Amino acid sequence: MTTKFKYKLGAALMTLALATSPALADKPVATASAAQEKASFEQDRADILAMAGNYKVTFDMKETTAWRADYAPIEAKISGGHESIRVIEDTDRKIILQHILVGEVDGKTFIVKHWRQDWVYEPETVLVYSGPNQWTLEDVPERMRKGRWSQTVWQVDDSPRYGGWGEWTTTNGVRRWRSNWTARPLARRDAVRNPVYDRYIAINRHQPTPGGWIHWQDNTKMGVVDGEVVPFVQESVLNTYQKFDGYNVKAADNYWTKTQGYWAAVRKGWTDTISKNGGVNVEEEAQTGTVISGRLLEMGTAISEGKLKQKAAIAEAKSLIAETTNRAPPAETKSANPSDTAY
Repeated sequence: MTTKFKYKLGAALMTLALATSPALADKPVATASAAQEKASFEQDRADILAMAGNYKVTFDMKETTAWRADYAPIEAKISGGHESIRVIEDTDRKIILQHILVGEVDGKTFIVKHWRQDWVYEPETVLVYSGPNQWTLEDVPERMRKGRWSQTVWQVDDSPRYGGWGEWTTTNGVRRWRSNWTARPLARRDAVRNPVYDRYIAINRHQPTPGGWIHWQDNTKMGVVDGEVVPFVQESVLNTYQKFDGYNVKAADNYWTKTQGYWAAVRKGWTDTISKNGGVNVEEEAQTGTVISGRLLEMGTAISEGKLKQKAAIAEAKSLIAETTNRAPPAETKSANPSDTAY
């Protein structure tokens, strides 16, 4: 079975697999006084805003439990780097954090505009991964909105990756935000290997620590076997962000100062398309994410180096997004996001 056909078949049979997806134990947030609700909201905001800063990051990825006798978990992997995270929008009930990766090769610093996370308080909808190359705006169940935040994660070119919603809580003195079950396309680390699984169904947790914060992912890796979508293996991913200034922080800020207008226009191009169509269909490939990701990042670098005018880059970016997303989505694509109808 070819990879292309497997993806199409997997999308067509998505709802079959999700019929057996575990339901969350979430209940509506408990009734509280106006003062308590305000205090909780302000604490949530503080926890989200505290993720901004300069960090040494460790990515610890391990396949832990095989769900099939014919699958052997791959070797664990630990990697890391340095990231500057900046608040690029804060309008009370919406906070946007931009991650900027700072690396060094042969004594020369390089910058990669990394992922982005958007937080929205009491959201009516959230953009979810709904099948190969497809993301859909879905309603958040009305009874689950009050007191909760959605988190939408965007890729390096500001195209969508996944979205979910959840509540900030304190348990045993530890603060955390935990998502509902969310679907995601494969990360590059897996996609380039052409594995037997082709998506994740996951729960994400964000938790402040004394020296930074952690992002903990509990991933079920799913794939198609004999026409059915089945779990292959459980993966634990622990991304640790530790406050650290001992790298070229100035390079990250210089890059963002020079390119933020360009990236604001790119974000608008994606969000306008999503708003107009109730989602977006865009082709992806293993090495780069979307097929236009490489060019969008290349133009950002060229602007930062003074080799390309922002106006020309914005015009080309808008054209690329329009051309790539105007393709009709596959007729068989169905939602990859676990149903919330039981909540």
